[in-house]
Amino acid sequence: MSEAAGGGNSGSASIELADGLWDSEADDTLVCQAVRDETHDVKTFVLKPAAPGRFRFKPGQFMTYAFEIDGETIYRCYTISSAPTRPDRISFTVKRVPGGPVSNWLHDSFKPGMRIRAVGPMGDFTCADLPASKYLFLSGGSGITPLMSMARTFHDLGQREDIVFIHNARSPADIIFREELEGMARVDDAFRFVPIVQNVSPLAPSSGLRGFLTRGILDVVAPDFREREVFVCGPAPYMAAVKAILAEAGYEMARYHDESFNFETLTASEKAVAAEAEVQLETEAGPTVRTYTVEFTKTRRSVEVPETMTVLEAAKRAGMRLPSSCSKGMCGTCKSKKVSGTVAMTHQGGIRQREIDAGMVLLCCSKPNSDLVIER
Repeated sequence: MSEAAGGGNSGSASIELADGLWDSEADDTLVCQAVRDETHDVKTFVLKPAAPGRFRFKPGQFMTYAFEIDGETIYRCYTISSAPTRPDRISFTVKRVPGGPVSNWLHDSFKPGMRIRAVGPMGDFTCADLPASKYLFLSGGSGITPLMSMARTFHDLGQREDIVFIHNARSPADIIFREELEGMARVDDAFRFVPIVQNVSPLAPSSGLRGFLTRGILDVVAPDFREREVFVCGPAPYMAAVKAILAEAGYEMARYHDESFNFETLTASEKAVAAEAEVQLETEAGPTVRTYTVEFTKTRRSVEVPETMTVLEAAKRAGMRLPSSCSKGMCGTCKSKKVSGTVAMTHQGGIRQREIDAGMVLLCCSKPNSDLVIER
């Protein structure tokens, strides 16, 4: 059943449809319509516009949400897991992360009827702009969501593209969207779904592949992988391993496309950057570049930032842990309140003009023109 559909006896329920398109500039409010359990620690959240409207997006794109949690606004990007072929609702799917402030709040507290603000859709990780005769989808864990949107879109359109979808999970119980993907494969012989699990148990047996994705598995499951357009999403180590396998096999990497979001923990590269001494900023800036002091009110930290460097980069190098994702001024994850001072900000749609007028900035694309005070 479409996520836009409702059920019930005649006269007791109706299906809400709208002709206009949802516009986050006009009204950025979305209402939770349903919450669905996908696995023991993964939920899907179905949203509708507060004002009647339909969504327009490309499969694989993401939205940036503003969550009000314990009196603080926290921005997070989540890939759209639903398909644009079902435009009356939109959904995102989230795995609970131990200690993660947003994922735990969503799982424990976000219920039907509650409202959130959103911006989007955004992102260029999409098969819509890269048509091909054959695709290879590779996902790990909750990285399945953008590829699921793509798979659902092809399935709804009945285009019968040649798709091999390989998904890695910890155990059979952790395979997100398993029944739906297996159902797609049953009715469409051009679509193949291949799960690979690390562990099995008597309560969760598996007749499929075990272990990790290897060149040997790829040769068996998709021996023509060099002819396929490859889309990859998952944890950073998973994507690094996939990239190495393909490169070693002589795959044309110009046809390799990946996407990753990691908000609740620092990546290895961020930890390495944070380990650098703060004094390095002055060395890199050189004697002719002005340096300003940026004060963060909530963490009570101050960082020296050259006028040639973004506030986010300087803060990370000083060891601060700030939410960020795209680092291009597109997703809005690093949106923060500027209490005082001026910046040069070049963004790509991750912030609205009315937010700029209210003193908000994107730290990833803001360079200081003066001393700053940031509410973070």
